Amino acid sequence: MAEKHWFWATLALSSITIIAAVFAAWELLENRYFRNADYVTLHYLYLTRGVASSLLLAFWAAWFVLRQRRQSEEDLRRSRERYRGLLEAFPGAVVLYDSELRVLEWNAPAEHLYGYAKAEICGRALPIVPQSRQGELREFMLRVTSGEPVLDIETLRAPRQGEPIEVQLSLLPFREPAVPVYFLEVTSDIRERVRLRAQMLEIEKLTSMGKMAAGTAHHLNSPLAALLLRVELMRERAMDAGLRADVERLEDGLNFCRHFVQRLLDFTRAAPVEKRNHDLAATLESVAGFFRPIIQAKRVRLEVDTTEARGGQVYADRNLIEAVLLILLSNALDAVHAGGEIRAGCSRTGPGRIRFFVSDNGCGITAAHLEHVFEPFFTTKEPGKGTGLGLAIARNVITEHGGAIRIESQPGSGTTVSVELPLAREGALVAAS
Repeated sequence: MAEKHWFWATLALSSITIIAAVFAAWELLENRYFRNADYVTLHYLYLTRGVASSLLLAFWAAWFVLRQRRQSEEDLRRSRERYRGLLEAFPGAVVLYDSELRVLEWNAPAEHLYGYAKAEICGRALPIVPQSRQGELREFMLRVTSGEPVLDIETLRAPRQGEPIEVQLSLLPFREPAVPVYFLEVTSDIRERVRLRAQMLEIEKLTSMGKMAAGTAHHLNSPLAALLLRVELMRERAMDAGLRADVERLEDGLNFCRHFVQRLLDFTRAAPVEKRNHDLAATLESVAGFFRPIIQAKRVRLEVDTTEARGGQVYADRNLIEAVLLILLSNALDAVHAGGEIRAGCSRTGPGRIRFFVSDNGCGITAAHLEHVFEPFFTTKEPGKGTGLGLAIARNVITEHGGAIRIESQPGSGTTVSVELPLAREGALVAAS
């Protein structure tokens, strides 16, 4: 308003100054050259002076107004460019819409986050609100209209492609003179933050589980030791060869349980890796025999073939290799349905290398998920059926032993996990013997 008053005051004063200058100049001309002119000449002189004053004043006013208009337009253009630059440089997705959810403004981060170009979405109904969140948005709009701010709310928005994503939303009123209130929505992508928060919760759960496992292991350790002692006595007294073999398998199973309980005890403290030379084929057969009753209970067939790798020894921590085999067999069992098949085996892959694998004909893994299967806490299982740590642990164990792990899978056809390890060196074998 002050600028408007200054504009008119400047125009009026400059016009008065021009008129005064014209009249003063005319008076000087009359006094010098037309002092003795007749009435008719003076009449025309007065008319000429009035017309000249009017034309000069009109030209001046037009020039002044046009100059001010050009300056105002330039200021408006710069202001719009500045506003546009700030809007595009803002890190969050900014969307301006009316009460009918018709989009009026849309910045570059919104284009990047949601996949809609500004040219195609302005003037259209807002397409990024999932159906389940329509009522929530209307409630937010009512709160904003009543003067209550809506700040930093976690909600969902639907991009052009893919599933709805987690965003942090702030909704603010945007008012212009003589127009209804508009709504300014600012959102930012918080998927990574939500994922990290979920991981932290999972870590808290696993910490609690570790503490419970340690307590449980302490209670189980003594009965298992007593059972193992009695089984050893039974083996020594057994005369029948078949019974003796059954007792030996029972003893192997109890030993595995005892080692597994010991691993639970070591879960809450760092235990040193104890590497020894052992027969990989025998280890696979032992773990498969221990796991076979669980597999049979699900009516799944298990085939184990270690003929190609008999006598192949690896220098490794047997308990850790058993844990890896247990992880792979458990994953395979979760992937197959009743009547399915799991295959496990060992083979020599070349000089100084040995391979074992676990294969199933279950549901398989999609290519998109296959890229992330070794990431901690990533799982394709239903909630409550997996922590997403198994394959991450398996890869760490195999890498620590100088090996490599690879997964091949086709959705609907099954999965094969192959692990390759170095054979124990001859010098190490001699030393161990």
